[in-house]
Amino acid sequence: MHKGFSLLNCDLGAEEYIVDELKQMQNINNAYLTFGAYDVIAEIQTDNQDEFEKVIAIIRKLSRVVSTMTLNVIVPE
Repeated sequence: MHKGFSLLNCDLGAEEYIVDELKQMQNINNAYLTFGAYDVIAEIQTDNQDEFEKVIAIIRKLSRVVSTMTLNVIVPE
């Protein structure tokens, strides 16, 4: 299992649209609106690193996403 978070900056006013889009995606456990340096945070869970990277690539291509920062979680075995 691979888990991580993607922090997103969006176009002004697009935050709720982005959260709705993320919640419809496979491998997104949840997405939240946030206050602060980032507008949205998405919780991602996949079977492996390759799938995780594919999900990140899809997120980065979403309309009205300006930038992202990805945080990989270290899951002890």
